[in-house]
Amino acid sequence: MSNVAKRQTSGLDKVLRVALYVCLLAMATVYLAPFIVMLLTSLKDVEEIRSGTLLSLPGSIDFSAWSKAWSGACTGSQCEGMAPYFMNSFKIVIPAVAISTLLGAINGYVISHWKFRGSDFFFAALLVGCFIPFQVILLPMARTLGWLGIANTTTGLVLVHVVYGVAFTTLFFRNFYQSIPGELIKAARLDGAGFFTIFYRIILPVSTPIIVVTVIWQFTQIWNDFLFGVAFSGFDTQPVTVALNNLVNTSFGGKEYNVDMAAAIIAALPTLLVYVLAGKYFVRGLTAGAVKG
Repeated sequence: MSNVAKRQTSGLDKVLRVALYVCLLAMATVYLAPFIVMLLTSLKDVEEIRSGTLLSLPGSIDFSAWSKAWSGACTGSQCEGMAPYFMNSFKIVIPAVAISTLLGAINGYVISHWKFRGSDFFFAALLVGCFIPFQVILLPMARTLGWLGIANTTTGLVLVHVVYGVAFTTLFFRNFYQSIPGELIKAARLDGAGFFTIFYRIILPVSTPIIVVTVIWQFTQIWNDFLFGVAFSGFDTQPVTVALNNLVNTSFGGKEYNVDMAAAIIAALPTLLVYVLAGKYFVRGLTAGAVKG
């Protein structure tokens, strides 16, 4: 290839690269526009919101809406802000994620390397569980929680999310563990290693990528859940999503859009932080078991 042709190819590559970056920047701007509007609105006072435009910058940065959304906004008949419900969500999310991840790891380990009679049917039944709509289980689950005496409690919501999430976590771990050579497990069994010894010493050390995927998936699904929260929680055990809905639909006097926007960002912060800090590990974990060596 001549020098002229090389320069033309290099110039075309630069143009295409610039065009790609421009397209990506435009798409990112469109995608982030709602968040930018929410953030700008939360930093304005009510009068400035009514007299300005959605994308206008605040005349002066005011965090009073954030303070009120956290500890003073009314979510129905009480005006305690989002703080207590924020804590309720953590009381639900942390044990539910931990339990469903552990059960999914054990189930996936059994289905992939400790085949038993009916294991394929069991796995198929779990797959069906992944596609059952939330609405189908509302009445049976309500009866079950009442029978167990944990209705309208955070413990009841933990149970609901564990039951509904274990099908997904089992699927994740089973597909990942399929890439682990069966000969490795057989060799360990011949050496006298038992079920939990193999799981603890061989399986878990290589499970970090899929554990990260499962934790992020479950954390996001449970934190953002509204239907189970509104159906199975009591007034003092509502998760943050239910409290946000109550706050937005409760107004005494004029509507305070800045408080609503601040509350929405507060409710979304944990999931945003999870994806910002661990997003790349999520993608790596999804592809880690996709190709067998």
